[in-house]
Amino acid sequence: MRVWIFDTTLRDGEQCPGATMTHHEKMALAMQLEKLRVDVIEAGFPVASEDDFKAVKEIADSSTYSTIAGLARATDRDVDRAWEAIRGAKKPRIHTFMSSSDVHLKYQFKKTRSEALEMARAAVKRASDCCDDVEFSPMDATRSDPAFLYSMISAAIEEGATVINIPDTVGYSTPGEFGALIRNIRKRVEAIDSVVISTHCHNDLGLAVANSLAGVLEGARQVECTINGIGERAGNASLEEIVMALKTRSTVYGAHTGVNTREIFNTSKMVSEFTGFTVQPNKAIVGRNAFAHESGIHQHGVLANKKTYEIMDPEMIGKSSELVIGKHSGRHAIADTLASIGFKLSETQLGDATAMVKSLADKKKQIGRDDLIAIANSVLGRLPDEKRRLRLVSIKVRTGSAGGASADVRLSLDSKETAAHGEGVGPVDAVANAVKKAIGQRVTLKEYNLKAITGGTNALANVVITVQDRKGRLYTCEALNEDVIMASANALVDSIDKSLRGSG
Repeated sequence: MRVWIFDTTLRDGEQCPGATMTHHEKMALAMQLEKLRVDVIEAGFPVASEDDFKAVKEIADSSTYSTIAGLARATDRDVDRAWEAIRGAKKPRIHTFMSSSDVHLKYQFKKTRSEALEMARAAVKRASDCCDDVEFSPMDATRSDPAFLYSMISAAIEEGATVINIPDTVGYSTPGEFGALIRNIRKRVEAIDSVVISTHCHNDLGLAVANSLAGVLEGARQVECTINGIGERAGNASLEEIVMALKTRSTVYGAHTGVNTREIFNTSKMVSEFTGFTVQPNKAIVGRNAFAHESGIHQHGVLANKKTYEIMDPEMIGKSSELVIGKHSGRHAIADTLASIGFKLSETQLGDATAMVKSLADKKKQIGRDDLIAIANSVLGRLPDEKRRLRLVSIKVRTGSAGGASADVRLSLDSKETAAHGEGVGPVDAVANAVKKAIGQRVTLKEYNLKAITGGTNALANVVITVQDRKGRLYTCEALNEDVIMASANALVDSIDKSLRGSG
């Protein structure tokens, strides 16, 4: 039994506060999702903004494998805008929705049930006049009156819907309840066998993956999910967990996907890099510790037979054994090592990665696999200088035991150099004040996070910074450097550059 994977990282995932991606990043991720072989890419919400429309259109026009979906509310304007954005795709889909729950209809939409039903009908009809593949979602389905939910689904099918998605919009359902809902829909809705049933589960109670899998057991043939489970509030069902659960426990679910699992880890790292959302170490499948063993008992067992403590081969998701690279490694060795992990860099990108490896290797004896992945993702996510509005030219910091610190920075803003002096309680604070002074107080620093990629005092520093612009929009960037202050400065400048380019 084939289950279709519908990835909504670029739409629902990007709606997560601080997860805004630039146009360049959206395009890179869309190409990676095709490489991952997801069946459907929900590329965005075309009516939301001109930037969203352009990104969806470019993804649709350049797609070669995946179905490209555009989201639309149940209005003529939304449907028309979605079709305009995706019509160039080899396989276009319009995904329209209308809430079916009384709490949404009363307080959010201020519509009666009959008005909502007619809006759903009209939207699906208009979408089906545009393209053959139309998905309809009765939003907040799990908190809806079942009889009304069935009637809305039936109406959508009558008007030409080919996919019926059942959203647990606020993550309220439990696996038993959600499975029963899918089972009852299959029993009570006429012509339901003529469409694909899909699931879209949120993780507010930590049950998104379990609910999605319960849906598969009851006949759902499409699962909507995101890379690393990112999304609004507590996030969405995690793509990597869904795919690997179906693959590892195939005898339980009797289902498989078309996903190229060897690209899972690379895709996870790319999303983490682009959004600035670090994957927790103990995250299932893609976390740093998912295939790590420290206990002596576990180590002994794994050395004797990996199956003693590993239910999956890490190579299945694109992970492998620790790689050792040092300061004496040449450009070709670094390129081959990165290629073995799954990274193919251009000559310019390889030069940047080699410089970062050499710089780090001067300060620590060995470069680990996690270091290399972080460096490669950093290089892949970096915009060329000619596409940036703001870049760091130089920085000088002074600090000491007497307290306080000062910094002098020189920046290039729209190809014109500007400099400023700043002071603060510490070096990072001084750098931030100097940068903001150099460009004018255009943003506010909202969040600063620092972690080490590997252990030890010579670890590669990973700094994630979120800034807020004057309109309240959040922009997050991540930077790597063996020097914490340089990593902080680069992350700050990159996030401000992102805000200046108005992405989102």
